[in-house]
Amino acid sequence: MLDLLLPELNKTIIMVFFSTVFSVILGFILAIISITTAPNGLKPNRVVYKILDTIINILRGFPFLILMVAIMPITKLLVGKSIGTTAAIVPLTIAAAPFVARVIESALKEVDPGVIEAAKSFGASNTQIIFKVMLKEAVPAITSGLTLTVISIIGYSAMAGTVGAGGLGDLAVRYGYQRYQTDIMIVTVVILIIIVQALQTLGNYLYKKLA
Repeated sequence: MLDLLLPELNKTIIMVFFSTVFSVILGFILAIISITTAPNGLKPNRVVYKILDTIINILRGFPFLILMVAIMPITKLLVGKSIGTTAAIVPLTIAAAPFVARVIESALKEVDPGVIEAAKSFGASNTQIIFKVMLKEAVPAITSGLTLTVISIIGYSAMAGTVGAGGLGDLAVRYGYQRYQTDIMIVTVVILIIIVQALQTLGNYLYKKLA
């Protein structure tokens, strides 16, 4: 069983790690643009904000399996293939990035306006306000939100496994469902639960440390 589990666990870790990194980078950029161009932002721009807000909402509402199939041409263009562990990173990133953007945007919106006004009165630039004031204040909330994001990506990766991406989800379907090997499905589910619980515990710990 270990010979089956370890390679697929490794694939899941690869998918989740790189998807998380790329989605956080992309989501961070989207969040900064959104919070800056919002009606009450540092540099309001109604057109940019509305377009970005609409795109984020559409992507967030897209069912992951449909999204994965719909962007297969883009995936193939970027990584040279449309199925497999590496290919799955593309739809996983696109699916998670809007969620990350909303998490960071919401955290930044919760920053006390008085702190921002105080920074402005001291002559801080917009860039300094975002990176040295707003992000610093929002770190605990962002950490908590990113924990949920990673857990969501783990769930997405399990779904990706059912359509050729490999990983624990693929193993559970191929052996646990199609071949009726219930023991493998149970072990796979237990491993996923342990991973999720460990991540949630780590996220809670970091939140308390940073709060």
